[in-house]
Amino acid sequence: MSKKINVGIIGCGNISEAYLIAAKNFPIMKITACADINMNAAKTKADAHNIQNMSIDELLQNENINIILNLTTPQAHTEVNIKALQAGKHVYCEKPFAISRSDGKKVLQLAKEKNLLVGCAPDTFLGGGIQTCRKIIDDGEIGKPVAGTAFMMCHGHESWHPNPGFYYLEGGGPLMDMGPYYITALVNLIGPVKRVCALSATPFKERIATSKGQNGKILPVEVPTHIAGTLEFQNDALITLVMSFDVWHHSNHNIEIHGKKGSLQVPDPNGFGGPVKINKPGDDGWQNVQLSHTYTDNMRSIGVADMAYAIKYNRKNRCSGELAYHVLDVMIALIESAEKREFINVESTVQQPAALPTGLNNGELDT
Repeated sequence: MSKKINVGIIGCGNISEAYLIAAKNFPIMKITACADINMNAAKTKADAHNIQNMSIDELLQNENINIILNLTTPQAHTEVNIKALQAGKHVYCEKPFAISRSDGKKVLQLAKEKNLLVGCAPDTFLGGGIQTCRKIIDDGEIGKPVAGTAFMMCHGHESWHPNPGFYYLEGGGPLMDMGPYYITALVNLIGPVKRVCALSATPFKERIATSKGQNGKILPVEVPTHIAGTLEFQNDALITLVMSFDVWHHSNHNIEIHGKKGSLQVPDPNGFGGPVKINKPGDDGWQNVQLSHTYTDNMRSIGVADMAYAIKYNRKNRCSGELAYHVLDVMIALIESAEKREFINVESTVQQPAALPTGLNNGELDT
């Protein structure tokens, strides 16, 4: 297969711009068309990037499209994923993979029946920062990971997002919105999760939007906006996780992993770059680490490009549906633990995605 893998976008909202820009870095793929239930939004995006503007049905039926890039809101992910698979397309969606385990399982089962690939954001763990951390751990520089922390705390998205309401409905909240970045990064670094416990709270029953075009709008809150939990990994590491939309300011680092031989500061998993820092016995504080991997700019689309490589070279895609389902399973287990006030075993498991090679040229994902 020498031709490019063609990609069609469904959902032309805020995040689509980042995908359209970054996709141009990867010669293996080309975004050729877009669609949205808001036809004006699709036309605006198509005109801006010189691609085709189609209806959703037209895009799904287009024989030249190989991958559907599903950038709809979380509540629509499963419906669009299933329609794409039924149309014979591979599908890659924004996070979260689904808003229930049953929906996630439906998508995985249908993909298996159709012999098609499913993928899901986040793909930030393929960036140079977290891939450098992966190499440090794989090379044994900090020894076996035994403990760690992960913090994502802010005061929500209603001050800047043009359509913030869905963040506080089922499928939203800090855990389902930002948790995929952190939990995916952790699974990539140290493997799957086997058990969780958590507590949660919803201090504000409604939020007031202050973003442009939404200023003053009342946003009902249906989900917990502060979740604090502990993840027990299959390698027995214990990671404390806090996800919150109720914090004005804090000084906690995004992710730290502590091993038997040293400690590692992992960069923001909602980005692709560094810094990466390490501390070993005898060191005077944190030591900066030179990144071993490329792709440090905003490379949203790298997961789609990796799927294109998987299609072309008949290999497993790194941002796989199985990985995304395991992360979803962990997040739902945390929510259940908080509701039931008990430990919850995580039923699913997954292999760590393959690490990226070092020395890649821009646009390459395999050597």
